[in-house]
Amino acid sequence: MARKTVAAALAALAGAAVAVTGPTPAQAVAPGAKDVTAVMFEWNFSSVAKACTDELGPDGYGYVQVSPPNEHIQGTSWWTSYQPVSYRIGTKLGDRAAFGSMVDTCHAAGVKVVADTVINHMANASGTGTAGSSFSKYDYPGTYSAADMDDCTTSISNYADRWNVQHCEMGGLPDLDTGEEYVRKTIAGYLNDLLSLGVDGFRVDAAKHIPEDDLADIKSRLTNPGVYWKQETIGAAGEAVQPPEFYDTGDVQEFHYAYDLKRVFTGEKLAELKNFGEPWGYVSSGKASVFVDNHDTERNGGSLTYKDGADYTLAHVFMLAWPYGSPDVHSGYEFTDTGAGGPDNGQVNACYTDGWKCQHAWREIASMVKFRNTAAGTAVTDWWDNGGNQIAFGRGDKAYVVINHEGSTLSRTFQTSLPAGGYCDVQSGKGVTVNSSGQFTASLGAGSALALHVGAKNCGADTDPGPDLTAGASFHVNATTRWGQNVYVVGGNAALGGWNTAGALKLDPAAYPVWKLDVSLPAGTSFEYKYIRKDAGGNVTWESGANRTATVPSTGTVTLNDTWRG
Repeated sequence: MARKTVAAALAALAGAAVAVTGPTPAQAVAPGAKDVTAVMFEWNFSSVAKACTDELGPDGYGYVQVSPPNEHIQGTSWWTSYQPVSYRIGTKLGDRAAFGSMVDTCHAAGVKVVADTVINHMANASGTGTAGSSFSKYDYPGTYSAADMDDCTTSISNYADRWNVQHCEMGGLPDLDTGEEYVRKTIAGYLNDLLSLGVDGFRVDAAKHIPEDDLADIKSRLTNPGVYWKQETIGAAGEAVQPPEFYDTGDVQEFHYAYDLKRVFTGEKLAELKNFGEPWGYVSSGKASVFVDNHDTERNGGSLTYKDGADYTLAHVFMLAWPYGSPDVHSGYEFTDTGAGGPDNGQVNACYTDGWKCQHAWREIASMVKFRNTAAGTAVTDWWDNGGNQIAFGRGDKAYVVINHEGSTLSRTFQTSLPAGGYCDVQSGKGVTVNSSGQFTASLGAGSALALHVGAKNCGADTDPGPDLTAGASFHVNATTRWGQNVYVVGGNAALGGWNTAGALKLDPAAYPVWKLDVSLPAGTSFEYKYIRKDAGGNVTWESGANRTATVPSTGTVTLNDTWRG
């Protein structure tokens, strides 16, 4: 099968005809350069549909990836979704009708749909599946029997042995013999069923455990054999199976990208990222699916997570600004138990409630999707760094980003290749003027970023950034909460509630555990303030210690980087 770059695969998708039954579903617009995928982990199908309409489409996401839609074992843990019982469309996240409706709704919003697919193995259990099918290990009536499994029925014991990796059982999960005609035909039938519902692409779970020739044969049987296809291949050092051997069937997930971002953002220097990508030994950019975190790495400690505050947020800003691979933005939920499934069976009533983190909608992240779309096809230009953790770079004459990962303010004049004119910093919502020499002067607080692109000239029209402060205070507090709690600021100034907790101002949890809020205050104002927690019942907990104090400068804002005092 001929190799395809991401761009070629996207172009093929734009013109592909999909066979459907019943009314023809709405079609997504051609994605063009829209290569960012929002991975809605454990979201139910109706909640995904709403997100496509409300956020993903307007923010410029090209794709949404949904959890496996086929029948699996019952249970509340997220990993139950990765133990198939049959290929019927029916899980706790929704039935066939809900899935089809979600696909149509996302298409209408201009967002294509990628289904996470589990075709390497079946369930290591017995009982009744999420769609009512009875089953036992090695026997899945109507789908597979023991004769359809690989002969090796022991767990993988040697990842340096290709045969062992691709024929034995991953963690005791019955391994499908994908070299058999019946198995290949049955898997292709399942994928074609999803294509008939309008699905635009597939993530292949545990792909490294399936010989690439078997995957190529299965893909050749699809009604759209050029469908977008990304594969979980990992590529750990010393393993017999490595990602590049899967180039002929599709993209591969570059796990080292996430591992290295964690290492750099937590212990090294951002200046080292100047040649990030293939020179670091990664797979070809045109075949790479990249991420800051995914559902596995945020649980096993391999990557940054939502618990890492500015490290996590700024890593996303960098990923979406940097021209390597096709980015996934993981959007999940808070957890302490690493096996816990999504709250309320995947029902997301509102972001930042019930533990749903909604990383796809964080202003710092969502604003960078259009930045990336605008900059598509341009090279890195005008790189600058301070030798440490302050960096800036452009994307030709289309965009420019600054990242301040130091503990102090960054103030300087930056050289860009942008056309002269007024721009909106999509990170803060503040206006920036680029002069005729391509220069602008700005100050960035610790742990923040600035991002300009030619598609965002009018802050009010292009972003929803909150107040565009001419003078005031920018509150940032690192404060952990339990579900149902929020963090507020209250103070002696009337704008801060006059010490009345009923008038306290709620901070934004998007960069949790850092809560943020910009407040307009007159220049020169001195004020006292403290942080409080409120729960759904209105119960208030004050932080300890004396009142905090600050003064608004004569021009601009005062940035307050605080930590909750227990």
